[in-house]
Amino acid sequence: MLIVLEGPEGAGKSTQLRLLSEWLLSRGREVVAVREPGGTVLGDEIRRILLDPESDIVPAAEALLFMASRAQLVERVLRPALEARSIVLVDRFFLSTYAYQGAGRGIPDADLAAANRMATTGLTPDLTLLLDLPADEGLARVARRGAHDRIERATNAFHIRVAAEFRRFATAEWQNDHRECGPIAVVDARGSEGEVFARLHEVLRERWPASFPLET
Repeated sequence: MLIVLEGPEGAGKSTQLRLLSEWLLSRGREVVAVREPGGTVLGDEIRRILLDPESDIVPAAEALLFMASRAQLVERVLRPALEARSIVLVDRFFLSTYAYQGAGRGIPDADLAAANRMATTGLTPDLTLLLDLPADEGLARVARRGAHDRIERATNAFHIRVAAEFRRFATAEWQNDHRECGPIAVVDARGSEGEVFARLHEVLRERWPASFPLET
C-alpha cells in the first residue's frame, strides 16, 4: 500500500506523516516512511542541493534533480518495500512536481509528465492525501518556524500559484486527465495537529476499514 501526503508549504504533511506512521507502528504494522527529495544517499544529497538557499538552479535543472531523486527512491526503496508488503508513506510525490515545477516555475505539464513516467516506471500511489490550506495561512506557519530553505524563500506570488494548483488537483476534471497520479482525497489542514489527523484517519478508514478501524 502506497500512501502519499501532499500539500502546499505549511500544510503539515511531515507532522501528519509522522503521526500516521506512529499510529500504524503502534498496531504492529510494517511501515516505511520517506520524504521527497530524499530517502536514499543520492536523494539526500540532491535534497541538500535543492534546498540550499545559496544554490543557483534554473527551473529545468530543478525539475530534473527532483526526478533523479524520485527515480532512485522508487527503485531502491519504494518497490522493495511494497514487494515486502509494507505500508509505504511518502512526504511529497507526483503532485508536488506539477504544483512547484509546473505552476510555480512554469514548466509545461506534458514535459513533467514525460519525465515522471521515466522516474516512476509506472508506480502509482494507492491514495494521495492532499492537505488543503490557504496559502497565507501556510506561509504564516512557515514564518513562525524560521530558517527558510530555498523553496520556502520563493516569492509570495510563487506560493500562491502553488497553493492554487494544489486545489485544482481536487477537481474531477484534473484527476480524469491525470490518472497516472492515482486517487486523491482532500483533507482540511486547518486546526490542531490532532484535529487534522482525525480527518485524515477518517478518510483512510472509509477506504480501508480493516487497516484503519475506528478507535475503541
